[in-house]
Amino acid sequence: MTILLFPLRGVPDDEADEVRELLANEEIDFYETSAGNWGISMPALWLRDHGQLQQARELLADYQQQRFSAAREVYLQSQQLGKCPPLLTAFLKKPVQHLLYWSGSLLVVYVSIKLLFELGL
Repeated sequence: MTILLFPLRGVPDDEADEVRELLANEEIDFYETSAGNWGISMPALWLRDHGQLQQARELLADYQQQRFSAAREVYLQSQQLGKCPPLLTAFLKKPVQHLLYWSGSLLVVYVSIKLLFELGL
């Protein structure tokens, strides 16, 4: 029986390509399923050989740690260069949009709480 190794739903294409390449380079026997015509199936990489499970999981853990470190470094560099604006700056750029989002969120919370108390729960 096969084992789900790496779900691909929501994974960027470059990351999926790198994972495929990593598994192929290490000669780990896997296959891929797509999301299907309507996108309701499970896109994933599946492992065929149970004996390779530990090796594959270790490789993926190392890869994901390296990817996290690289992304964190890019974020910190862009933050130092001023390319990541703080929340107040983002609010001041589009105040109407932010007010609408906050108003909608507060409305949902209010209606939820009001219905909860009206039903006596």
